[in-house]
Parts: sequence; structure tokens; C-alpha cells
Amino acid sequence: MNPSDTLIIYVSPKGENTARIIAREVGDCDIVPHKELPTVGLSDRRNIIFIGALGICVRTIAPIMRDKYTDPAVVCVDSSGRYAISVLSGHVGGANDLCRRVAGILGAEPVVTTQSDVTGTWSLDTIANRYGWLNDADKVQMNSAIFSLVNGEPVGLIIDVKDAGTRELERTLPDNVTVITSTAPGGDIPTQGLKQIIAVTPYTYRTSVPVLYYRPRVLTVGVGCRKGCASDGVGAYIEESLTAKHISPLSIRAIATIDLKKDEPLIAELANRWSVSEADIYTPDDLRDIVVPNPSEKVHEVTGVWGVAESCAIAASHGGPLLIEKQKGRLSESSDFTFAVALDKNVTRCGHIEIVGAGPGDPELVSVRGKRFLSEADLILYAGSLVPKELTYYAKEGCVVRSSASMNLEEQFELMKEFYDRGLLVVRLHTGDPCIYGAIQEQMAFFDRYGMSYHITPGISSFQAAAAELRSQFTIPEKVQTIILTRGEGRTPMPEKEKLHMLARSQSTMCIYLSAGIVDDVQSELLQAYPPETPVAACYKLTWKEQRIYRGQLKDLARIVHDNNLTLTTLLVVGDAIDNREGLSRLYDDSFKHLFRK
Repeated sequence: MNPSDTLIIYVSPKGENTARIIAREVGDCDIVPHKELPTVGLSDRRNIIFIGALGICVRTIAPIMRDKYTDPAVVCVDSSGRYAISVLSGHVGGANDLCRRVAGILGAEPVVTTQSDVTGTWSLDTIANRYGWLNDADKVQMNSAIFSLVNGEPVGLIIDVKDAGTRELERTLPDNVTVITSTAPGGDIPTQGLKQIIAVTPYTYRTSVPVLYYRPRVLTVGVGCRKGCASDGVGAYIEESLTAKHISPLSIRAIATIDLKKDEPLIAELANRWSVSEADIYTPDDLRDIVVPNPSEKVHEVTGVWGVAESCAIAASHGGPLLIEKQKGRLSESSDFTFAVALDKNVTRCGHIEIVGAGPGDPELVSVRGKRFLSEADLILYAGSLVPKELTYYAKEGCVVRSSASMNLEEQFELMKEFYDRGLLVVRLHTGDPCIYGAIQEQMAFFDRYGMSYHITPGISSFQAAAAELRSQFTIPEKVQTIILTRGEGRTPMPEKEKLHMLARSQSTMCIYLSAGIVDDVQSELLQAYPPETPVAACYKLTWKEQRIYRGQLKDLARIVHDNNLTLTTLLVVGDAIDNREGLSRLYDDSFKHLFRK
């Protein structure tokens, strides 16, 4: 049997118990007593957890220590499980993360002494792996950049893309780092007394100080070629063309072509060269409406599209801009090809609109991601009285905060587009989860029409808050396995098949939105299928400071709503799942225990 990546070594019988506890949580690993180590060996282990004195640990691993780029991650834990110490290969090998994980398992204190962790600065030697960037710096260049950063020397930061990694860098900017506005690719970067520059970019710049480049994989290469095109030298030719325009080939993420060319050897060779799992293949119908800057009648006659390389590059980049328009290459009589290069639209640094689900009301129930967007936004446009104003208190200083309650749709669009066109971040804050009666469809149609960058951050819906506040599981084993989210028929007509009396036939747990004002009709329809004694709850402003919840039976639902003057922001819940404590989930049967084992 092959040895596991993780080896746990213990010295004493007490340490063996600690080792067993760690092994149960870590999973696939080998456990050996220290005295048997010569029969097991340390070679080819990625992680070593040593249970015993630090001195013995150091002497044990000394023979295998080489450098931080090849050493295994080593963590030492005292036999009582009080401390977990990151000993070797803290960042690159992952010992710091392993140390924190082991400490969490044991309730121990993690001891991490790596300077970037102690000072709270970026881990330059691991950040590329974390965010999927490439980095070709040698050890000397990397160590020099780390030294400048952690020792507080003036460092410049160039960011030419927008992704999770660059957002994190901007959010955690150290005091000694200054963001530099980049010039055109290949242009001069002013140093202004800087000792080091860190750049996350597909481009290359001229500068008088060292630059540590991280290459995000954000480029798409569209390729066209003659039938049977020889592939020798084509990849190198394209890379040289990129380099001549100060663009790094390391940033190539995808290769794309038309289905007519999908079996050409050139396509497979380029995909292999750039570590692309497989090429993106498009049909003429996929590409027909893409406008290219260099249309060709001849190409259109043969393929049905006006340009293979350019249209495929644009399609694979989700409509991003072309950095290199169609280029023709001819390396031999049997090697005619075209290529074009585009930047993924999703990473372009432009304005962005994030539609954020605010949750049911309590500011602490917004998602972590939603809170982050609120704290970074330049404009927060929130849904008036439907969203507690306290949620906007997460805004940074200088953020513009507006209520949309008094605005029509055109005024909302005008305001959001004003900030968007300035390259700023807009948060459109909706109550609950935007997908449930969120009124975002018209807004997304507007964003689509203008080609605007936008995304949705989901939120906790009031039906989930209702289950929590009612301390109820809305599904009951073998009785109710469906939750229906719906509304009564008011000014907005309901499809015939979705009328309440039709849905009520299933006897599911039903959560009825926006219907307190027509509760008499709601009750009448529900009584056509539910028994009069069916439990109900009228939930007003769930999780708000003004929250009120009234329980009762279906036959009394209308009276409950009227007597307590419940109107807007009231969710009506109907079903036997309310307050139910009967039935046992099969999840706890012995036959399901395998779900918890690795």
C-alpha cells in the first residue's frame, strides 16, 4: 500500500491518544510511534505532524530539510495537545494552515512565527496558488520582494484585473503599499522612491525598480487555420507576438475555435502547450451575431461567420475586448493560421453592480460576501422601507447611500449608471433573497442592454427566518417533504395552476408572501384543502426589532391578521410542520452512518 501524504509521529503513550484524535479529523494519514520511524521513513510525505518535544521533532526532521520550496509541512504538538507549532515550510508547504487546523481540532494554541503572519502582511510566496495566478519569479526575486514588503519599505501595487485575489489585496492594503495607476502596456511606471513593485497583470511594464509579476489567467486566444495546418512553431510564434505587445503568454486561459476546426492537430497542440484542458468550440450560430473589426468575405463563405479568430476570442472571453486583432501567420506552405487575443470581460476593471440580498432584516443576517460589498461600495441604493437602514451602516466613509422608495425605475437606472460609468462599485440592496419577489428582472434587462457588469449575492429569505424563529423544521420525514413559496392573488393575477387552492392540495408547508392585505381570500382558498385546525403563523417583520409572531389555526388566520393590524412585510406560514416534534430523520439511523465516514 502506498504511504499517505500525511504522517503522524508520536513519542509517548499519551501522545498516541492525541495522534488518534487528529487522525480522525484529518482523514487519510499514517500513525507511527517514534521508535518505529526507521521502518517507515519520512521521504515523500507532504505533511508531518509530530507529537512530542520540539527538540526531538527538529532532530528527527533535520536529515530531510532542504529548502522551503521542497520541504514538507511540519507541525509539532506537545503530548498534552496544548500547543501546535508550525516548524517547517510554513507558507509554501502549508504548515501554517495545517498548524491552525490541528490547533482547532485539539483546542490548542497555534504558534506561527512567519513574519508575514506576525505582521499581517501578504504571503507573496503562496498567494499565486491561492488565486490561480502564475508566477515565474526565481527564489532571489521572491525573497527580495518579501523582504521589502514585511520590513515596511515603500512598495507599489499595480492591478490590471478584477478578481477575488485583487479585491483581497485592495481590501487588505498594508500601510507601506501604494496603488499605482498603470499606463499602457509596456509603458513607464514612475517609481517615486519605491523599493519594489508588485503587479497582478497580464501586461509587462518598464520600471527602474524590481517588479514581482503575478499572471492571472485571463486571456483567450481565438485560432483559425487551413485544413491540416502544421503545428510546429505556431505556439512560439503566437507567444512572441504577445511578448512584442508587452503581454505575457502565462496569462492565457483558453483557446477557442470554430467546430469546423475542432479536430485540427494545431488546436490540440496549442491547448497542451498552454495547459488548457480542452479548447472552447463554437458553432457558426454561436458566433453569427458577434461583430468583428476585420471581417472577411472569404471566411464567411466557408464558415458562415465573418472572422473565426476574432469571433472565437470574443466569445470565449464573454464579450471582452480584443487586445490583439486578427493576425495572419505563415510559417511554411502547410502552416497558414490566424489568431486573435481577448481579455475576459469578467475581470476588466470597470464599473460593477452587485445585487445584494439583505436578508430578512437583522443586519447580522446579511451574508459575509454581502457585508463585504456593502463595505466597499461607492453607491448603495437600497429598497426603502423594505430594508432596515442599519444595513447601510456597513458603508465606508464617502459612500453615497440612497433609498429607492421615492424613485421610479428610470431614476434608479440613471443613478446607478452614473456611478457605473465612473468605474465605481454599486450595490443594489434588496430585501431577503433577490430571487424571491425581488423585482430585479427589469433591472437585469437594463444592465444587459447596456452591457454592464453585474452579479447577484444571495440572501437569507424570510421563509428561512420564519423556520428559525418558529423553531420548526419545515419538512417532516414521511409526511411533508415540500415547501411552497407563493403569494395570494391580488392585483397581480396568478396562473390558474398556481392558485392557492390548487397548491394547497399537496398539504405541503406553504409560505405565503405579500398577502396580508387579502388574508380573507387566502384563508378561504386554503380551507378548500387544509383542515381548519392546521397550524398557522403570521410573522411580521421577521428578525427586525419590531418583529411579532402570532400562532393559531387556519380557521382563525384572517382574524389574527386583522386583530393585530398586520399589513406589509408579513409572511404567512401554513402547515403541520409548524412546532412539529414527531418523526425521526433517517439521517440518524445506523444505515446512514456511512454518510459521515470518509
